Amino acid sequence: MRISLVVGGIAAAACLAGTAQADKLDDIIASGTLRCAVTLDFPPMGSRDESNNPVGFDVDYCNDLATALGVTAEIVETPFPDRIPALVSGRADIGVASTSDTLERAKTVGFSIPYFAFTNVVLTREDTGIASYEDLKGHTVGSVAGTYEGIALEKDVTGWGEGEFRPYQTQADVFLALSQGQIDATVVTSTVASSIVQSGQYPGLAIKGDAPYLVDYVALIALRNEYGLLNYLDLFVNQQVRTGRYKELYEKWVGGEPVDLTVPGVYR
Repeated sequence: MRISLVVGGIAAAACLAGTAQADKLDDIIASGTLRCAVTLDFPPMGSRDESNNPVGFDVDYCNDLATALGVTAEIVETPFPDRIPALVSGRADIGVASTSDTLERAKTVGFSIPYFAFTNVVLTREDTGIASYEDLKGHTVGSVAGTYEGIALEKDVTGWGEGEFRPYQTQADVFLALSQGQIDATVVTSTVASSIVQSGQYPGLAIKGDAPYLVDYVALIALRNEYGLLNYLDLFVNQQVRTGRYKELYEKWVGGEPVDLTVPGVYR
């Protein structure tokens, strides 16, 4: 009886161990497809070319990750507010969508080490008279709801006690509102601002100084309990940097010297 119980216990433990080892990383490899949530109205990180194909830094990054895993990449177009819901609902396996690594979001999803970093600037129209961030006081401004820069801008407008903040669902909505005079300015990453101004898609837009925000470190995201996948994403980002691929993609889509992804005084 005792021997039977011991043998049965070992068998049960082996089954549990086998179950515990299976995770999202195994599922992705077995499926042959990596579904990446990517924002496609945020050039040069993500957009569509003249043939309507997804292109950009984040698109290439997803493709690189799929190649490393030996699977096929599938781009799941995902507006900013839908990045985390796309993971939670199972529509995407990971997010490669310039997601700021905030403590609030970390209650729901897990973050890799940073794979990109942004600084922010004021984007306005030439006719508004706005020449700096301080000039935003008293104006109607807007940004994508829930983003790093959107949260910071709304907080400042509230603190000023003057002006108005308007939230939008997508970056394209913000640019359209700005070009049509519904808002006077927005705060956006320097990479996106430069891309939009150079494209000529919205005539009359201009960059007018830096926004006094901290560097916005962004990470790859997955469900927070998928430790095997998250560990793999950490190593993948590390490999992208040390092989020179990060520099190659940065020069291709942004130009200039790549941004340092390390935080001074922090071990990661």
